[in-house]
Amino acid sequence: MSRPLIRTLMLLVLVLLLVIISHRPLLKLVGIALPYGQGGIAEIQVPPGFTVSVYADGLDRPRFMAVGPDGTVYVAERGAGRVVALPDDDGDGSADQYITVAEGLDNPSSLAFYDHLLYVGETTRVTRFGLGADRVATERVVIVPDLPAGGNHTTRTVLIGQDERLYVSIGSSCNVCHEEDPRRAAVLVYNLDGSNGRIFARGLRNAVGIAVNPWTGEIWATNNGRDLWGDDRPPETVYILKDGADYGWPRCHAGNLPDPDFLGGCAGVATPAIIMQAHSAPLGMVFYNTGAFPSAYHGLYIALHGSWNRSVPVGYKIVHVPLVDGQVAGPVEDFATGWLRPDGSSFGRPVGLVVARDGSLLISDDKAGMIYRIAWTGGSNTIAP
Repeated sequence: MSRPLIRTLMLLVLVLLLVIISHRPLLKLVGIALPYGQGGIAEIQVPPGFTVSVYADGLDRPRFMAVGPDGTVYVAERGAGRVVALPDDDGDGSADQYITVAEGLDNPSSLAFYDHLLYVGETTRVTRFGLGADRVATERVVIVPDLPAGGNHTTRTVLIGQDERLYVSIGSSCNVCHEEDPRRAAVLVYNLDGSNGRIFARGLRNAVGIAVNPWTGEIWATNNGRDLWGDDRPPETVYILKDGADYGWPRCHAGNLPDPDFLGGCAGVATPAIIMQAHSAPLGMVFYNTGAFPSAYHGLYIALHGSWNRSVPVGYKIVHVPLVDGQVAGPVEDFATGWLRPDGSSFGRPVGLVVARDGSLLISDDKAGMIYRIAWTGGSNTIAP
């Protein structure tokens, strides 16, 4: 094929994409509703007794957060390729400083502290940092250097389990396919120094959020279901991870839905602990069991990043799942809403969740570049400036 013909074909494809993206009715016809709208502070609605304020803003695609040993909040600023410390030393509920901890990173998306060391999940590696008294990295060691790159899902989530091992979640390279690299669509486990890596759980299309259930010690994971299968299939899921278990992707979804494009069915596939509206895109989650919130609001919180592959947008909110002794004890319920506008555009997209030292809930928003703070005050629900 000649170069002029190739250039012509590429131009035609580009024009077609521009026409489709600019024509919202056509997008909805094929089940696509992109997150239009400029980012900005959302009019977040929360239950009575809670207040919402801005903890930090002006960030570049902030993703997951972690609380350091001294109570400082750290965030993976993916767009800037760095980790930032956001101390609130005066205790007023907002960051006093923005301290660059480490930079020049490969799309950092998640953080975990263990024994005063900071572990960072980057697209192609896991890096461990020692921090000085000024909250700036004094030591940098790449402990897992060869994670698979490219594909549809490029974030890497790190977690230190109660067994003192490092868990790393890696999403699929595609929507639905048979992966050549068995590390894709899986959660891996390593020693804390990055040695003896192996597959812990497989068949997880994109388990972005992984967290330890403090009541049971189990590792729970959110999972993003496949696209291009209608507005309401398959449901989004949360799984309890077991060593060696198969969670079905690509042949089976949500434990009991055989994929129409792949043979194999659902025999031997683990069932989810929680199911949610399809295409909501569950990302970060956090277990809440501290005293700041009333007991009715203890349990599991999940950030729903929001849909694109749906004719009517869904997600763009924080949901709460009641737990009793660490077990699901009620349906998924809205907790914080307001990112999604009535016209289908969005102020932002919630991503990560962390419980701050004072018991407030912090929420990162990678579209608006903000971190929100939700606190219990016992009064009416208001949005503070």
